[in-house]
Amino acid sequence: MAVLVVLLSFSVTGVLGNEFSILRSPGSVVFRNGNWPISGERIPDVAALSMGFSVKEDLSWPGLAVGNLFHRPRATVMVMVKGVDKLALPPGSVISYPLENRVYMVGKANSVFEDLSVTLRQLRNRLFQENSVLTSLPLNSLSRNNEVDLLFLSELQVLRDISSLLSRHKHLAKDHSPDLYSLELAGLDEIGKHYGEDSEQFRDATKVLIDALQKFADDMYSLYGGNAVVELVTVRSFDTSLVRKTRNILETKQVKDPSTPYNLAYKYNFEYSVVFNLVLWIMIGLALTLIVTCYNIWNMDPGYDSIIYRMTNQKIRMD
Repeated sequence: MAVLVVLLSFSVTGVLGNEFSILRSPGSVVFRNGNWPISGERIPDVAALSMGFSVKEDLSWPGLAVGNLFHRPRATVMVMVKGVDKLALPPGSVISYPLENRVYMVGKANSVFEDLSVTLRQLRNRLFQENSVLTSLPLNSLSRNNEVDLLFLSELQVLRDISSLLSRHKHLAKDHSPDLYSLELAGLDEIGKHYGEDSEQFRDATKVLIDALQKFADDMYSLYGGNAVVELVTVRSFDTSLVRKTRNILETKQVKDPSTPYNLAYKYNFEYSVVFNLVLWIMIGLALTLIVTCYNIWNMDPGYDSIIYRMTNQKIRMD
């Protein structure tokens, strides 16, 4: 089954501390309340399992319970906010968990979203067009003339444009392919660096961001008919020393693990049983076919069963 992935600005990075929150989820996906930490590396597995897909390694995290296997969500939306440990979201409607280690997510964008503003010039021009967030959001201490403030507001504009595009292309939300949206917002982090986290601008930006995320979550949840999971990851900072490095796929060098000196076999993945059964029953079928064929040939009567004998026998009688 195809997966539609919308990737605005998501990089492979290391996460230090912070929080993983569930803003919206359908009744078929059950998240338990509890202070159970989750590794950032397993967040893609949480998204996969919640949508009904299998993962290579079992997820023992107790926060995700077994839901309705026959009614899975059609979309997962994950928004990463950089520059803050957590956001003061409304209590009761949000489930949050401590976040550890790294977060990995890769993907590609659908052609419908190619019209979104991506460069700084495009984002700035979009803000000063009609129906932009500048005309609806309470800016308070934020300025229209400051580049840092405009960068933050342009990210909120992209959130609104995504939901607007989906509302015009509703077939994307009604097809049979599950959708995954992954977004990273770094504008709040830039405001914190520019004004300071104790500044009035940072407090106003945080309030505006919370309202915009709630509105975005409601819009995406509504567009999918209440059958979507909306997740939020808040990240204080990234550790560049934890960035994943690429490796040549042709590399054959093996690294020995000193903790396993007994030359143990590698662990089987989830596809092993499928491949094993395919090979086993195909070989059994071929073997039975060969046995039956050999038995019939061995017990064949040349006078009655062999067409070659009949043809030559008639020719001999005619001569």
